[in-house]
Amino acid sequence: MPAESTAFSWIDGQRRARECAGLVRTLRPRPAESALLDLAGNDYLGLTRHPEVVAGAAEAARRWGGGATGSRLVTGTTELHTRLEQELAEFCGTESALVLSSGYAANLAAVTALAPHGSLIVSDAANHASLIDGCRLARGTTLVAPHADPESVRKALDTHEGPAVVVSDTVFSVDGDRAPLAELAAACRASGAGLLVDDAHGLGVLGDGGRGAVHAAGLAGAPDVVATVTLSKSLGSQGGAVLGPAPVIEHLVNAARTFIFDTGLAPAAAGAALAALRVLRREPERAARAREVAAALHHLLTDEGLSAVRPDAAVVSVRAPSPEQAVRWAADCRAAGLFVGCFRPPSVPDGVSRLRLTARADLGERELAEAVRVIVRTAPDGAFTAGR
Repeated sequence: MPAESTAFSWIDGQRRARECAGLVRTLRPRPAESALLDLAGNDYLGLTRHPEVVAGAAEAARRWGGGATGSRLVTGTTELHTRLEQELAEFCGTESALVLSSGYAANLAAVTALAPHGSLIVSDAANHASLIDGCRLARGTTLVAPHADPESVRKALDTHEGPAVVVSDTVFSVDGDRAPLAELAAACRASGAGLLVDDAHGLGVLGDGGRGAVHAAGLAGAPDVVATVTLSKSLGSQGGAVLGPAPVIEHLVNAARTFIFDTGLAPAAAGAALAALRVLRREPERAARAREVAAALHHLLTDEGLSAVRPDAAVVSVRAPSPEQAVRWAADCRAAGLFVGCFRPPSVPDGVSRLRLTARADLGERELAEAVRVIVRTAPDGAFTAGR
């Protein structure tokens, strides 16, 4: 048999292992218009199809073209990118901002550039994959701390002399729980370490008018705190950004490989994000409404006997008995007109499969009641807590 015919034969074994574990993933293209009630996407503020956001994307594409044409340091920085950075920094209360092509790229940029050789990274065990990959690529040494445990972080920092950075989500994407930011900042300051947090699920939902979890914790603008955000959730667009002190942002421009060597964010995405940010500034009540919807979902589901984690932002996590039953449950919801997320290993660090529901500020009471009715009706028996 020719060698080239067996080069990737090992993939077959991995496919069979995924099938046996109930962990096969498939792509399901969605149409532009759908009758499904969407509790799976991350459009927390309901801005993706907002007329002003769509118009911002269209106008930017007409003026600047379909792409940025190059990396940010060559031809990929437009006046639109600069305006977005200025308004993001002002809104979130930081000195400076740097826009990248995705939230994933922003996390890789921040972690790798702020953890040089000889440094220590203390990373929360439940961090998003992009932070984990940043730790793997960084030249510093990584210690993984137990989830949301500031005392363990403090002890880890005490083992190291030299530059150090603590890395954490602000709102964890699986269960929607919030990190103890004030306590983490105190642990960092006790040892002179920096705090780097991913506020992807906090921006637009937490803080004064949706200014984010860092702002809510009183840490916005602090010289030892850096935040990353995504433009693809509350701002309904695409892309990411790093927010922090001006010297840190200048350092990233010169040292972050996912900024230096990547094509700039498409103008349409920058235009959409800028328009969404302006809508949020004008309508800050959208942030509170997203939190209200999440709290209502949790209340209604737990009243029915399902095991759901109390949300700190807009993510509501509902426990499933097994990966196979989680997949079946999500499929049954979809067949009944409700689109929900399904998180299974390795996406969940504790190995517990879940339905992941995302609250939206534009959901009404009738839609909430229908969503809960479908979830309860399709739930496997093992999903209910004792005493139902």
